[in-house]
Amino acid sequence: MGADFGRSRGTESKFSQWFRRRPKPQDRDVDDTAREALLLAVAEAGMPIAPAAHPVGYRCSCERIGCPTPARHPISFAWQTQSTTDSAQIERWARSQPQANFITATGMIHDVLDVPLTAGKQALERLLAADIDVGPVAVSGDDRMLFFTATRGTPEDEDEWWPCELDCHPETMDEHPGMRWHCRGSYVLLPPAMLPGELDVHWVRGPENPLPDPLTLLETLTDACAQYADTADQSDLDHDSVAWPLSR
Repeated sequence: MGADFGRSRGTESKFSQWFRRRPKPQDRDVDDTAREALLLAVAEAGMPIAPAAHPVGYRCSCERIGCPTPARHPISFAWQTQSTTDSAQIERWARSQPQANFITATGMIHDVLDVPLTAGKQALERLLAADIDVGPVAVSGDDRMLFFTATRGTPEDEDEWWPCELDCHPETMDEHPGMRWHCRGSYVLLPPAMLPGELDVHWVRGPENPLPDPLTLLETLTDACAQYADTADQSDLDHDSVAWPLSR
């Protein structure tokens, strides 16, 4: 999307227009050529990828009974070493596994700030309105938004790597319903991907956008997440006050 994405046109921002006119999941099916081009664009941006499971109806292709993350996890346990930006290997995977989703391993070239969708939409509009450089952004399913940033790397002095509850890896994602910071040892599902229930993962801003420093986005994202949490908490209180009528 262009540089004016998120700016107003009349009384409505392009950001709002985009979310209103999003096509239905079944209309976003990506043909093999377009899918391969999108994957190669990610690799060209330096972000390593590896094959992942895909949905089979409402189940996961891994056939694990009660799979906790259906269609959202890598196929191989060796995904960290398997992840690559080699275009020939990616083409082989894409052509031999036409239904496979793909993950991108974080913490090497890039990190991902993963936030609730409502908070992410609010934050993205604020960032763009403030002319802050925003990198690739994706929507995952119907509840999360992914902000791709440059990685903080692996500091020579480990004391420079702050211990933070935002740091997230696949086994602990459910422990972080607010913001999740995917860095070393983590991954996210990469567009284009399909999820059970006719949901998908798709780009809002593609991988051609340069990766920003995560700290330039962090304050706006954390503020939006805090507002989202306050709204959710108030909604729960309002629901509780209605759900239990006073006895007479």
